[in-house]
Amino acid sequence: MARDPLRLVAGDVLLCIGFFTRIPARGPVGRRLADAIWAAPIVGIVVGLTGALAFRLADWLSLPPTIAAACALAVTMLITGGLHEDGLADVADGFGGGVSRQRKLEIMKDSRIGTFGVLALLISVLLRWSALVALADSTSVFLLLAATHIASRATMPVMMAVLPPARLDGLSANAGAVPVKTGALAAMLGFLGLTLLGPSAAIVAAIALLAAFLGLMKLAQHQIGGQTGDVLGALQQVGEIVVLLVAVSIFLPV
Repeated sequence: MARDPLRLVAGDVLLCIGFFTRIPARGPVGRRLADAIWAAPIVGIVVGLTGALAFRLADWLSLPPTIAAACALAVTMLITGGLHEDGLADVADGFGGGVSRQRKLEIMKDSRIGTFGVLALLISVLLRWSALVALADSTSVFLLLAATHIASRATMPVMMAVLPPARLDGLSANAGAVPVKTGALAAMLGFLGLTLLGPSAAIVAAIALLAAFLGLMKLAQHQIGGQTGDVLGALQQVGEIVVLLVAVSIFLPV
């Protein structure tokens, strides 16, 4: 019996929501994450709009943009369980502290955080917070955060499709091989998300995201010979920062 396409799409979305957030959603039993991961950008809609609601609630309570931006970041971290921040910290520790490929992978697998990881998290939070504060009155926070979280999550399926796992175990390896068409669909959804910022901003942000993607992909190849779940988390964080910084450069007057 042929599968209902709408049910399949809904199942993939639920699977990705349940995997990438703390929301108790469940996808269809037996469905591979690698086949459903095209829906990762859709998770960005949920995360981004939730953060925007927190920002606007703080604004409604007459709190300053500095606090509103902190609330938005806190809510997005809570809803994802800090999944991508954890990946960024692990990559910073592994790439910065390891000498050999094997040692880098061991450090990345260690749940403890080191100096490089702490610094990476501080820089990530500071850049995102500063951008949100700067853009508080320049554009719609709902469109901004939706575009940012959609596009940054679109890069993960693409990397899984073009770069093999660096090890045989772990999140990325267990997810399975991602078909190229699945990565392409995620990339298309990511660009559609960027158009929420307008055509000019979408093109500039897409180019900047591509440059960041290629840079991190080459770095991961050189450091550990492939990608891991931590690398994918770092990629999302870098993508989020890139889109926000592009928005600052475009929407703020000189």
